Amino acid sequence: MSFGEFLWSILIFYFIFVYFMMLFRVIMDVFRRDDLSGWGKAGWFLLLLIFPLLGVLIYVIAYGGSMVRRDVAGAQQAQVAQDAYIRQVAGSTPDPATQIAKAKDLADSGAITQQEFESIKAKALA
Repeated sequence: MSFGEFLWSILIFYFIFVYFMMLFRVIMDVFRRDDLSGWGKAGWFLLLLIFPLLGVLIYVIAYGGSMVRRDVAGAQQAQVAQDAYIRQVAGSTPDPATQIAKAKDLADSGAITQQEFESIKAKALA
């Protein structure tokens, strides 16, 4: 195998990889759409199975812009959900003063020893 044949085979594998990435991306977008009926989704899927390259090209030309909008909306929803989760987790940790006050109440009631209170106080202040 010559160097030119090697480069040609790498180029072919690259385009095959890109094609399959586009094909799976289009199939995912078809089934993610809310504005398309079940029959419409089945029709697009059959077109992509029977004429894969032509189906991908037609779909990207016809719905490329809406694919981007759905991607952006999905990313924004994921960001909002992640931010809400972070706020929930970060807000659940009480501040050191609250921890020390609760520990002091437990020590005064005899539920914990003075040594345990000092340990909790040290952890809260650390």
